[in-house]
Amino acid sequence: MRVLGVNAVFHDPAAALVVDGRIVAAAEEERFTRRKHGKPCVPFSTWELPEQSARWALRYGNVRPSDLDAVAYSYDPELAPPDGAELHENEYEALRTYFVRRAPGFLATLLPGLDRVKVRYVAHHVAHAASAYLAGPYRDCAVMVMDGRGEQTSYLAGVVRNGELEVLRRVAIPHSLGLRYEELTTHVGFMRSSDEYKVMALASYGKPRWLREMRAAMHHDGDGGFEALPVDFARFVPAREEGEAFADGHADLAASVQDALQETMLELAHWLHARTGMKALVMAGGVALNVVANSYVAEKGPFEHVWVQPAAGDAGTALGAALYVAKSMGDDVRPMGSAALGRGWNDAEIQQSLDTANVHYTRPRDIAEAVAQVIADDGIVAWFQGRSEYGPRALGHRSLLANPKHADTLRRLNDVKGREQFRPVAPMTLLEKAPDMFDGPFPSPYMLFVHTVKPGWDDALRAVIHVDGTARVQTVDRAEEPLVARMLDEVARKTGVPVVVNTSLNTAGRPMVDSPRDALECFGSAPVDALAIGPFLLKRESFARGSADVSAVA
Repeated sequence: MRVLGVNAVFHDPAAALVVDGRIVAAAEEERFTRRKHGKPCVPFSTWELPEQSARWALRYGNVRPSDLDAVAYSYDPELAPPDGAELHENEYEALRTYFVRRAPGFLATLLPGLDRVKVRYVAHHVAHAASAYLAGPYRDCAVMVMDGRGEQTSYLAGVVRNGELEVLRRVAIPHSLGLRYEELTTHVGFMRSSDEYKVMALASYGKPRWLREMRAAMHHDGDGGFEALPVDFARFVPAREEGEAFADGHADLAASVQDALQETMLELAHWLHARTGMKALVMAGGVALNVVANSYVAEKGPFEHVWVQPAAGDAGTALGAALYVAKSMGDDVRPMGSAALGRGWNDAEIQQSLDTANVHYTRPRDIAEAVAQVIADDGIVAWFQGRSEYGPRALGHRSLLANPKHADTLRRLNDVKGREQFRPVAPMTLLEKAPDMFDGPFPSPYMLFVHTVKPGWDDALRAVIHVDGTARVQTVDRAEEPLVARMLDEVARKTGVPVVVNTSLNTAGRPMVDSPRDALECFGSAPVDALAIGPFLLKRESFARGSADVSAVA
């Protein structure tokens, strides 16, 4: 079967293609349009479809719209609020459903040749769940989905046996841990449905002095669900306008909500384990991008294994919906082996882009060794290799890399990216080396857990240790990422530390770099010392000289 998955309803529109049960391609629309999150998270943007990512996925898979057996749309209007009902005091809620019901026609116009009757709706949280239990490594597992909202719910808990989902518990809006975290995000001066990860970072700087009040507002209900009604955050600290300084208490409020969230998640995990007896838990939904809460559940919870979908936010529902429909149509679906599911360019195409840009570049004998030398010399490297990542994390394909030994590296990287100085960066290391330096869940290929730095490594890893003593580790498997592994080996040989700083290749407010042109634009506008793009290397001092030298260099 050939199934195209589509997410378009709330935010982060995306498309995914599954052919005969195999994941062929998946990408967010923002990578093509260069518009962060693809569109605003409002009901009247629901008509906006992932036009460019859907067309690319079909071209990449050599599938014509008329060849599709189904299009899986990750929202079911039959489960939406009835006409006249409003959720979350939103007067435009009915408009969202109006657009969703017309999605088959919109898609048929977008993809000429598509038969609109092949569009199938998949419940939002079922799509999230499928992105975890069908794409993940466990055929039998418990599953937890938590986000702001789906059609009328904010939470799904279930059990999967032999690849089949049984839903055990849902929580209806207005109770929503995700929405409460979104509201906190707005209260402390950040963008809702976008900057929640900033609040998580801010929480590490505070003390949970209002935890008792947050526990009263957000807590497990004793029966596998939770209560989480709106909170008047202004009772504790005034709202912060964007650009204003943080007031005394903003970090404490963030810490209080963060602690209440992760405590509730842990109680939910205990209930789910008691009901299912499963050894493994898989997670998806926007809240599953909260790496601190994930680690709390993994370390203190009852499950032996916790796996989180790397595209846990709404973009991942495109993949989940496609997998769910493919399985329902009889395909034997296979787990994802990598998050590198987006666009890629071969060496000739990259060289053509460099020549067109009329920039100076070299082709070292070994790009991994050349990059390691720049890092050892305390340079910052833009690293562009292979297919782009699906989801919000840079995982060694569209990354900024640097030396972790100097605390000033964090300031420099935050200056390069134009972001707040309280924001941490992550360490990347080889899987076999990670347990020597960090405590926490391994493997961690998708950077979705935090780890405690072991004694003796503080000086060597200054740039990647957050204020709370943790680091969001990405582990690299040699068999899966040989080029990255070779670069890490060379860094270790030159610096004595088998770690590099890894953060996303972009600047504040812009999507992650996706194409060679994006990479050149970012390199040309940000104070990065080198760009490693395919086998080619550009250095800051020779950028824009207007000549190429592709001969091998030492």
